[in-house]
Amino acid sequence: MALGKDYGQQDCALARTLELVGERWTLLIVRDAFYGVRRYSDFLAHLDIPRAVLSSRLQTLVEAGVLDKRRYQESPPREEYVLTERGVDLWPIVRSMLRWGEKHVQNGVACRIFRHHGCGGTVDSTGICAVCAAVVAPDETEVAPGPGANLLRREDAVTLAMRRPHRLLEPLLP
Repeated sequence: MALGKDYGQQDCALARTLELVGERWTLLIVRDAFYGVRRYSDFLAHLDIPRAVLSSRLQTLVEAGVLDKRRYQESPPREEYVLTERGVDLWPIVRSMLRWGEKHVQNGVACRIFRHHGCGGTVDSTGICAVCAAVVAPDETEVAPGPGANLLRREDAVTLAMRRPHRLLEPLLP
């Protein structure tokens, strides 16, 4: 029996969510958008994603209100993709999946360290700062390379920019 393309017979919010963001490329696009990637060419180079797949996933995320498409150049016309409030609300899921992967797939080795920009404390998998106990919002979270980051393997502009600490949601590249 062929695998269906949706969960139309499921009466479940998780099933509906998976229809939108459950595909691997989609979550990686959302992850990169949190890291500050905004331009099509940067998503393309960093993810090694086929152009048709990237275009389709970006269009779906814009139509669903997860990303907003904004013009940053008129001639030639160029757009960038920015997380909306709906998209930012995905951060606890993305953060938890990153931490789960570190614990259960990467033997406890973090590729990225998340810190509270306000006090410098490490942010745990639930979003709590280890120093001040605040719930840390994405725009107050700084991401830096962790001990598991393989900084020598890739040389695309996004990977190079990710070698320095920066705040989530802020543009990673000009």
